Amino acid sequence: QVQLVESGGGLVQAGGSLRLSCAASGRTFSTLKMGWFRQAPGKEREFVAVTAWTAGSTNYADFVKGRFTISRDNAKNTVYLQMNSLKPEDTAVYYCAAAVRNMYARDSEYDFWGQGTQVTVSS
Repeated sequence: QVQLVESGGGLVQAGGSLRLSCAASGRTFSTLKMGWFRQAPGKEREFVAVTAWTAGSTNYADFVKGRFTISRDNAKNTVYLQMNSLKPEDTAVYYCAAAVRNMYARDSEYDFWGQGTQVTVSS
């Protein structure tokens, strides 16, 4: 079992920045990769960014490339999402997720999810 707790959300003006954190606990040695997803009201959940836990390689959704950066601190069992140049359309609940069975898991195949943190970007 892996438990994930997100933090760092809040209200920010367009063009501003936020840094989200996701602290993992439990059987963290089994984590293969961790990702960030988001869901706005009335919309489907969408992929934001992912990092391989050991190697640190990353991948991003097109709509955040150049603005968001995913990183991890292995010693703290924590993954971060640095969000810069925020836009109103970034408003959503942001979730972190862990894949423990499959390094190449698709979005729907992640094994553990946090409860989310709200990000609101005002215009």
